Amino acid sequence: MNTLLLPAHGQNTAEVAAQIIRNGGLVAIPTETVYGLGADGLNPEAVAKIFIAKGRPQDNPLILHVADPSQIEQLCHHIPDSAYALAKAFWPGPLTMVLPARACVPACTTAGLPTVAVRCPDNAVTRQIIALAGVPIAAPSANLSGKPSTTTAEHVLHDHDGKIDAVVDGGPCRVGVESTIVDLTEERPRLLRPGGITPEQLLAVLGDLVIDKAVTAQIDKDAVVKAPGMKYRHYAPECQVIIVSGSREQAAKYIRSHFAPGDRVLCFAEELALYTDCAPLAYGLEADASTLSAGLFAALRQLDDPSISRVFARCPVGGGIAYAVQNRLKKAAAFQIVDAEAEV
Repeated sequence: MNTLLLPAHGQNTAEVAAQIIRNGGLVAIPTETVYGLGADGLNPEAVAKIFIAKGRPQDNPLILHVADPSQIEQLCHHIPDSAYALAKAFWPGPLTMVLPARACVPACTTAGLPTVAVRCPDNAVTRQIIALAGVPIAAPSANLSGKPSTTTAEHVLHDHDGKIDAVVDGGPCRVGVESTIVDLTEERPRLLRPGGITPEQLLAVLGDLVIDKAVTAQIDKDAVVKAPGMKYRHYAPECQVIIVSGSREQAAKYIRSHFAPGDRVLCFAEELALYTDCAPLAYGLEADASTLSAGLFAALRQLDDPSISRVFARCPVGGGIAYAVQNRLKKAAAFQIVDAEAEV
C-alpha cells in the first residue's frame, strides 16, 4: 500500500481524506492533542482495521470525533445538561465526554459497552474532513498500541508507512497529550483521563468531580473500562522507565549513583547541567508545564531505542496541565516511582 502524505492546507486534502474514510479506509488525522488513526466510526469493518493496524486490544474503546457539538445527539441519548455546559465551554477542544450510546454506534467502537466517548477536536482541517465524510471518525492515537503517542506526521509514518491509506500533515500538535476524558453517565462526573482541559477547569463548570483510580494508579488487567488509556501500560518506550521524585539535588544524586551504561535521563530543561555526563534529554521547562506536555511524546519516542536499557525520568508536580503529564509518565513507567528524598 502506498501511504499518501497530504498537506493539511492542500487544495484537495479534506476531500481526498473524506473519500478514503467513506470508502472504509484509514487516515491519520491531526488534532490539537495527538494524531489520531481515523476510520468511519459507524462502519464495523473500517473500525476493525484500526485495531489491526495498531495491535490494539479489543476491550479498549475508541473515541468518536464529530465536526460540530450538535452531532452528539445523533450518537448519544439521555444527554445531561452538564454535557451541553461542557461542550459550550470547551468544544472544539481537548475534551472527551462518555455518554450513553445510541444503537447506531457499533459494539466494536464502544468495546461492547453501552456508552461511547465523543469529542469535537480543535483542528479546522480535521473537522472539515469529518463534515465532508458525513460520519463521525473513530480515532485513537495513531501510534502502535502501548508505544508513545504520535504528535507529528513523521511519527505516524514511522509506525504506519505503507500500512494505512493516508496521513494528513498538520504539523506538530499544540497540546501534545491526549484529550481529557470525563464520564457523565454516573451520578457524579468522573475524570477518567486528564489532558488539556484540567480538573480545575472541569470543576469550574461542573461543581463536582470524582478522580477515577486509573488516573493515579495501575488498575487490574481484568477491569472493564469506559475510555482509552485506562488499563494497559501506555505511552512507553521499549525500555524500563523509572520516575525519580524529589528535589533537583536529591534526584540528581540518586540518578547519578544508579546510572549505568545504556541508561538515559529524561529531565526538565532547567536540570540539564546536573546530568552532563548521563546522556540527558530535556522534554520541556519545569516552569512551563505546557512545554512538557507538548514535548513529552516526542522525547519518549526518541528514547524508544533498543540500545537504551533504562530511562530515569523527572516528572512535574501540581495541577493544571502538569497533572496530565504526570499521568502519562506514570503510565509509561507502569507507576514505578522512586522517592529520592527517602533514599538519603
